[in-house]
Amino acid sequence: MHGTSATGYRHTREGTPCQDAWASEETASGLVLAIADGAGSAPHSREGAWAAVQLAVRAFLPLVAPWERLPDAHARTEELTEAFREVRAAFLQWCQGPPGLYATTLTVVVLAPGWLGQLSVGDGLVLVRADASAAGSASYHLLPRAHTGSEYANETVFVGSPTALAQLRVDCVRDDAIDGVLLSTDGLTHALLRRAPAGPPLPHDAFLGHLFDRLARSDYDHAEEERRLKAFLDSDQITRVTGDDKTLLWAIRT
Repeated sequence: MHGTSATGYRHTREGTPCQDAWASEETASGLVLAIADGAGSAPHSREGAWAAVQLAVRAFLPLVAPWERLPDAHARTEELTEAFREVRAAFLQWCQGPPGLYATTLTVVVLAPGWLGQLSVGDGLVLVRADASAAGSASYHLLPRAHTGSEYANETVFVGSPTALAQLRVDCVRDDAIDGVLLSTDGLTHALLRRAPAGPPLPHDAFLGHLFDRLARSDYDHAEEERRLKAFLDSDQITRVTGDDKTLLWAIRT
């Protein structure tokens, strides 16, 4: 598993810190991964993003169990939704004031044997890798996204928004072939997705393949990967298309 965040050049220019956050937790059965993107217009969104991912990991961790424990997609979806209700209630209590001051999106993934659960409010991305066990056959898929919009608090949906539950995206994916997952804030949309001639955007298979292949190497070096990613996220190639903060969090099942 590897996660990293980089401050967008807009925030660097203005002297403001990165407003993205990520957190993860691993058990014997799998993982919980969470990312958040604080709204640029909210004065305390950085703190809100950090609170949201920490609360999410805590609430979703009990759901990390093999498919056989609850072989019912609808029941799994209900569990995911209930965990978000817990997160939102705890977040509103933590704010101790107007939640708009701490506005943040949230994307959570539960990865366990036989299934993957996705829950998102806002504009995060989740991509999965499947069929990587056969040489050269790995495929990458973009999971359906929740409500999208700009970073401005009056135009998108956040954890503390009154409509958060109504505009929540929840999916339970039953697939034994899934062995990798990547979460990203919307600042990396152009790097991770490519336009298709018709229909929705498609994953950049080559870029994703490099990321997952490096993570799977026996000589994987966390510090070297972090250096490589920071250089890429701060490169002209990325800053030409986005001035937003950027977060990547990805993991493979070994």
